[in-house]
Amino acid sequence: MISRLENLPNGVIGFEASGKISAEDYRDTVLPALTQAAEAGEVRFLLVVRDFDGMSGGALWEDLKVGAEHLRKWKRIALVTDIEWMAHVTSLFGWMTPGETKTFPLAARDEALAWAAG
Repeated sequence: MISRLENLPNGVIGFEASGKISAEDYRDTVLPALTQAAEAGEVRFLLVVRDFDGMSGGALWEDLKVGAEHLRKWKRIALVTDIEWMAHVTSLFGWMTPGETKTFPLAARDEALAWAAG
């Protein structure tokens, strides 16, 4: 499940993901916010992941499309998680994503938000 975070600085969109992520999560929650942010200018993205039980095949496809559709609009992606493998994979392959990518532990959520907004 993905839910949108509210009361973020202007120009930052944020989400909290937990459990199993579905294609509907992307289509109904992430894509509308991402499209709106891209149309307004740069995409500054905050993602908080407390627990993760995988992604459906459709969610993986939607995830790939999310990055490609607005490729030049991505500015910063802050991943906030204590899931070690997720932070490690993001650190290894972050260079492949559009814009800058940085990982933060859950305890540093405010720092991640400030970085994404900066």
